[in-house]
Amino acid sequence: MKNAPRISLRGFTLIELLTAMLILSLLALMSYRGLGAVLDAREHITRETDKWRQMSSFFARFERDIQLASPRPVRSASGIAPAWLGRLATTSGPRLEFSRFGSAEGVDMPRRLAYQLNEKQEVELWLWPGLDVATDAQPARYPVLAGVTKFELQYLDVNFAWVDIWPASPRDTPIPQAVQLHIVLVSGEEIVRVFALNS
Repeated sequence: MKNAPRISLRGFTLIELLTAMLILSLLALMSYRGLGAVLDAREHITRETDKWRQMSSFFARFERDIQLASPRPVRSASGIAPAWLGRLATTSGPRLEFSRFGSAEGVDMPRRLAYQLNEKQEVELWLWPGLDVATDAQPARYPVLAGVTKFELQYLDVNFAWVDIWPASPRDTPIPQAVQLHIVLVSGEEIVRVFALNS
């Protein structure tokens, strides 16, 4: 009579188990790092998208305001102010102040407004209640763009020369031909935009 063949039941050795665990831990580590990189990239893209969306919104607002610029001077606490008043950054008062017509849609009225860079590195929009302001009238101030280190403006005169203040001479028109806006962000980007005016 023949004996039944013996079946050898052999398991994994300790070396084989440790090697498998090492390979699995390396795969898990690579997956974790890859997922971390994807999440970091997603967060960076979200921040950049928000930043450029705010920039686009600011430029649209600024362009809309200057397109409605009015050549009408206004009465103020200090006398008559020109329709368009562009100051140097070293002087007191907002960097740009001008009169604006109401929009064609009728959603806002004619008023005096201004743009200024404040100490919190925000571009502020100043809104007075109307065109001719009372001596004690203070503008409402709204931050419209954050994270700005430099906010410079230049104005194109009738001789097609860029000037830093407006009016630069008594011969200047009430409103410049165009405005050049130069912004430097906290993150280092420089943006220069030129806007033509309906002067």
